Amino acid sequence: MQQTQVSSNLTIKPEISAPELPEQKVAISIVVPVMNEEQSIAILFDKLSEQLDSLGQTYEVIFVDDGSTDNTFVELKKLHDEHPGIVRVVRFRRNFGKTPALVAGFARCHGEIIFTMDGDLQDDPEEIPNFLAKLDEGYDLVSGWKFPRLDPPSKTFPSRVFNGMVSTLTGVHLHDINNGFKAYRREVIEDTHLKLYGEFHRFVPVMAQWRGFRITEIKVRHHPRKYGVSKFGASRFARGLIDLLNVLFLTSFLRTPLRFFGALGFWTFFLGVLVDIFVIGRRIFYGQQIHNQPLLFVGNLLMIFGVQFVLTGLQSEMIRIRYAAGGIGSSLSPASINGITGYWHCHFWASSSRKCRMG
Repeated sequence: MQQTQVSSNLTIKPEISAPELPEQKVAISIVVPVMNEEQSIAILFDKLSEQLDSLGQTYEVIFVDDGSTDNTFVELKKLHDEHPGIVRVVRFRRNFGKTPALVAGFARCHGEIIFTMDGDLQDDPEEIPNFLAKLDEGYDLVSGWKFPRLDPPSKTFPSRVFNGMVSTLTGVHLHDINNGFKAYRREVIEDTHLKLYGEFHRFVPVMAQWRGFRITEIKVRHHPRKYGVSKFGASRFARGLIDLLNVLFLTSFLRTPLRFFGALGFWTFFLGVLVDIFVIGRRIFYGQQIHNQPLLFVGNLLMIFGVQFVLTGLQSEMIRIRYAAGGIGSSLSPASINGITGYWHCHFWASSSRKCRMG
């Protein structure tokens, strides 16, 4: 997932620094977005380190503090001080959402295998070997399926509806596509066509399959939340539906937008013609005055909309060709267009001294 850096003269010096060391590849990276999880952080890291140490592979754990208002960042600083070569921390000045948090973590991880998981202790680190075993079978992305899921109906019912819609419309048959517990090969997150913005983190399996990567899912243990409160809300469900439409368009008509807008415009225009023919027919055979029939205006509007859809398709084709030819705008990514990267302000602690740039 390509990152777009926004150049700026503004830099924020880290409050904590360490002697500069060369960045090294590690076998496993764990990216954990957190927000107001002060009671869970230490427990989660203990479970992660115990499990990862048993694997005998090098690893790192990257926590992304997504604008916490409690003592989450204080707890993260303690972990960094105790494990400076393993724990890395990114802090956002305010809450930007899960997708920017994951992008920030992906940009700074070095592992050949990257795990993402939530910081609320509901994901079980003991499932990590099962993910690795599935990756060894040749898969590129393995998604967790919370089974059984120990959440209230206010979360499980909308999730089932959403998962059913995604499965039907995209052909990606995962039972829990929104599960944050996933494992990726590095090739997936480095694919230049998999750019994360908006709320796209939940649709990475859809985009990955579209790009030809092999995806699958495994059942994972799910624990009830012990500390803090859920960040789930109705607004997230609504945003997910909008992003689903976006993903459907990107995976189906990104390279041929005229096929979508052209077909939509043709059938809209054709429906408008049929409506007007019906109105004219009633005038000829039944003597009804045309100016007293609102359907006439409906038909005219449908024909106008049809023409506009076709013109939109033609304009989209010109933009696509211009972009493909390396013209103006070819260096822009969806993330930069969406205005996210220019507004990230964070402090960054790592095993080497760094400055945290905007973007």
